[in-house]
Amino acid sequence: MGVARRLTEMQRRFAELVIFGGPDGPLTGTEAAKIAGYSEKRARQEASELQNPRLSPLVVQHIGKLREEKLKKYEVTYSGHVAELARIKDAAIKKNSFSSAVNAEVSRGKAAGLYIERKIIKTGKLEDMSEEELEAKMKQILHDYSPILEGKVDEIKKKVKEMPTTKPLEKLQPLNKIESVSD
Repeated sequence: MGVARRLTEMQRRFAELVIFGGPDGPLTGTEAAKIAGYSEKRARQEASELQNPRLSPLVVQHIGKLREEKLKKYEVTYSGHVAELARIKDAAIKKNSFSSAVNAEVSRGKAAGLYIERKIIKTGKLEDMSEEELEAKMKQILHDYSPILEGKVDEIKKKVKEMPTTKPLEKLQPLNKIESVSD
């Protein structure tokens, strides 16, 4: 038995089902094989063989092409994303759904970098601080750790090496054995 020169209809259907799924969503190889028309008893084995490049190179190649087509179809680009948001906004305005239109326009602005999202999360003792105190604390942290943040690690290592070392721990003396007294 040699390698086939072209795909059978069942092989094409199997590949399409594996990549695009069925009416209810994604399918496993076994489910795709059953729907494509392969025997219930051998569906799992057929699915495995059809996805093996040594046994079914044409099917694997076709699956790869379908996968590339699917990725290309759903590819997200900046211009496409902004255009789609504009289309959604226009459709929302036509239906007098102004809330949806505003959300679409805000999303377009975020995609274009017009909005800067700023979050302050307060926990522990920070929740007792005002926003100005938090900013001052963050500036202090940035100042204190600027050598690390600016990549001056070698200077820090040098300073650590120059620091006086502490005496090594003295050897501990063994404890004396305490004898128990019994009545």
